[in-house]
Amino acid sequence: MELFQYPYMQRALIGALVIGLAAPALGIYLVQRRLALIGDGVGHVALTGVGAGLLLNRSPVLVAVIAATIGAVAIELVRARGRTSGDLALALLFYGGIAGGVLLVGLSDATSANLNAYLFGSLTTISPGDLVTIGVLGAAILVTMIALRPALFAVSHDEEYARVSGLPVRTLNLLIAVATAVTVTIAMRAVGVLLISALMVVPVATAQQVTRGFRSTMAAAMALGLFAAGSGVWVAATADTAPGASVVLVAIASFLVVAVAGGVWRTLRRRATPAAAPAPEPHEVVLS
Repeated sequence: MELFQYPYMQRALIGALVIGLAAPALGIYLVQRRLALIGDGVGHVALTGVGAGLLLNRSPVLVAVIAATIGAVAIELVRARGRTSGDLALALLFYGGIAGGVLLVGLSDATSANLNAYLFGSLTTISPGDLVTIGVLGAAILVTMIALRPALFAVSHDEEYARVSGLPVRTLNLLIAVATAVTVTIAMRAVGVLLISALMVVPVATAQQVTRGFRSTMAAAMALGLFAAGSGVWVAATADTAPGASVVLVAIASFLVVAVAGGVWRTLRRRATPAAAPAPEPHEVVLS
């Protein structure tokens, strides 16, 4: 725990906790919409923005926000108009984003270390300015996802019902797309663009093992995200491992523990419940 006396480790912990809280709050809507992998697609587009920023000597994070937002909005418009299926549109994001990012980074003077900081995260290099950006944008995502929960749940669960109810479906869908782009971008410094989707999805999947209602699942997922973020940073500090990978592995380990414990509990309950006695056979009535 002595490492947390240093300001850079304190910034790393605070940044991870903010992202660990905000990512599952958004991820629950993506899981509900069966778009669990959209974070990866948007992350690859954000990588193109990073490459463009490095090539043009502009802020990679700012350019990544713009690129990721354009990509997320484009994929939502394509999905909504039915021009192509959601998985095919995600595939276009995957391949186009990673190819564009590699091409632009190769054209720039960036080193592999610069690229790895965005691919896999670099929590310990978060500056005070980065922390302010993460805090403000993370708080905005968190407040939006909670304040608009009824409307966002309705759109994520059944778009046709939400449209008949008078909700602005397209606006809400675009809001989710933009929130995904912003979350992916601010999480680049924490877990990297290649791992952010796990922090959005795994805590939600873990919470679904033990909760039933949407509200309780959302609260449990946010708590699990906080636990994974804090524990992951602690593991990275004590074991000298990569912080982003440590956070994701703690989240996956939590899922496995909950899944196994839930399976054992259900098995014990079935064994403890006495089998229902067979119904007695009806007596024959002999008429004389």
